[in-house]
Amino acid sequence: MGLYTGFVTFSVIWLVLLFVVLPVGLHIPEHTEQGMATSAPSNPMIKKKFLIVTLLTIPVFFIAKWMIETNVLNI
Repeated sequence: MGLYTGFVTFSVIWLVLLFVVLPVGLHIPEHTEQGMATSAPSNPMIKKKFLIVTLLTIPVFFIAKWMIETNVLNI
C-alpha cells in the first residue's frame, strides 16, 4: 500500500467512524435561547470525539491494511 492509498484509506475510515461517534452522548436542552435550534445539543464535545475517532481509526486502519496487503478479500 502506497502513501497516497494509505492516506485515502485512513481518511475514509476516519470519516465513517466520525459519523458513527457523532451522535453518542448528545444532550438536547429542554429550554433553548431565542434564535437557537431546538434540536441543537448543548455541548457536542467535538474535540473529544475527534480524539476518540482518531484512536479508533488507527487499529481499524492497520487491520484493513493487513487485509489488503495479504489479499484476504481478493481485491
